[in-house]
Amino acid sequence: MAEELARRAVRSSAPRTSRRLEDICAGAQVIVVANREPYAHDRLSNGRIVVTQSSSGVVNAVEPLLRACGGVWVAHGSGTADMDAALERDGLDVPPGEPRYRLRRVWLSQDEQQGYYRGFANEALWPLCHRAHVRPIFRSADFEAYAAVNGRFAEAVCDEASDESPIVLVQDYHFALAPQLIREQLPLSTIVSFWHIPWPEWQTFEICPWRRQILQGLLGSSIIGFQTPGDCRNFLGTVEHAFEAPIDSGGESVSVRGRRVLVRAYPASVAWTRPAQPPAGAAENSDESVRRELGLPDSVRIGVGVDRLDYTKGLEEKFLAIERLLESFPEFLDRFVYIQLAEPSRLGIPAYDALRARVRSTAGRINRRFGHVDYCPIVILEGHHNPEDVCRYLRAADLCCIASLHDGMNLVSKEFVRARTDERGVLILSAFAGAARELTDALIVNPYDADGTAAALAAALTMSDEEQRTRMRRMRHVVARFDAHRWGADMLADAADVRSRRGALVAASDPGAELAAAVS
Repeated sequence: MAEELARRAVRSSAPRTSRRLEDICAGAQVIVVANREPYAHDRLSNGRIVVTQSSSGVVNAVEPLLRACGGVWVAHGSGTADMDAALERDGLDVPPGEPRYRLRRVWLSQDEQQGYYRGFANEALWPLCHRAHVRPIFRSADFEAYAAVNGRFAEAVCDEASDESPIVLVQDYHFALAPQLIREQLPLSTIVSFWHIPWPEWQTFEICPWRRQILQGLLGSSIIGFQTPGDCRNFLGTVEHAFEAPIDSGGESVSVRGRRVLVRAYPASVAWTRPAQPPAGAAENSDESVRRELGLPDSVRIGVGVDRLDYTKGLEEKFLAIERLLESFPEFLDRFVYIQLAEPSRLGIPAYDALRARVRSTAGRINRRFGHVDYCPIVILEGHHNPEDVCRYLRAADLCCIASLHDGMNLVSKEFVRARTDERGVLILSAFAGAARELTDALIVNPYDADGTAAALAAALTMSDEEQRTRMRRMRHVVARFDAHRWGADMLADAADVRSRRGALVAASDPGAELAAAVS
């Protein structure tokens, strides 16, 4: 009976939360600010323009919101033919063929991209917020570019606003300064900033030379969201230490001169239903197509990983665990192949270029040690993989391994669960990914422990069909119930509540000046 109730919940949760999302958005314009655009236009060598859907975690989490309620997505126009495809005021309606919302593109020069994105966002803030043992690099020129680009995006938001009180969803660490800049121009707006990556303890964040400016920018929000309660506690501790601002007894808000900023955990998720997902019963076809592409016989078990080539994802640690598996459990020699879908990331940043070389070297060494002319234990498929192909590989896998060293959430884990309509497959999940708080039926591992991860791989490869079904069924219930629509609906419900009471929550005269005075 309990299992039947779980199945019913899986079937019915997505439509219910989607309707709730539409109800909440009724009467309010929603504007999303994100660095990554959901759709990019690129020109091929033959001159033809193609449209590519982004596979980034932020896009996977946020795009279902605008599909459901409409609005505007403001993003960096990074495609080689983006400017040619823009139709009106630097934008166009998307998705192609089924337009539901407007995509507004912001054009950045190479120097701006170098300072804002590669420099301050990804060589300073990213390593600062992740426990991945890469030292942050702080350059004043990078921060100046970051501040200027945040100003450009804030201006685009104000240009797209159809009235004085939109709901603005500012996404991630690329735009820490934007909330305050938007509030200065749209004081009646309701601003929700969602920080997709972890927030460090105050002792770590204190090393940033521009920590006060970043906090001041974020505190221009009405609501600041994080992936986990631990991230919320770290942020509030940072604000309390930096400004001696009073934290409420429940630990869910901070007061800045009479203005209350909510701080809440909203675990990000994926859309439970989406066009990219194959129909039920397609698992066998996925398995056949993947085996055919890679020349794998039916006797070989398949492990799959889907990661950006990022030092936080634990790719080296994962490969070392596979090496330990083949050492400790020789029965899997010639019978287990691990396929790593690897998306190139942040090319030109030294830490990423070095990681890419180490990952290739480690895989090559392991393949030389255990492989032969007919067997290669680790296959790296480097490049962009569209959502359909990612889903196909996830459906073909006997196991999916997530070995993040530190991850705000890791949506691939939830994509794997969503893809498994056959209720088969085993998820191996790092304890240091935010998703481990929700997907407790995964095999939880410490990626630094090669022996422990190897034992989990062996357990996954020998797990009975019944145990796989039981674990997967429970995880599917969790993801279906708390999908991207629910994530968005919870955030937007809080935003709508703040919006309805904005007279008491927003300073009547000059909220920007008030906040600046409070944190100066």
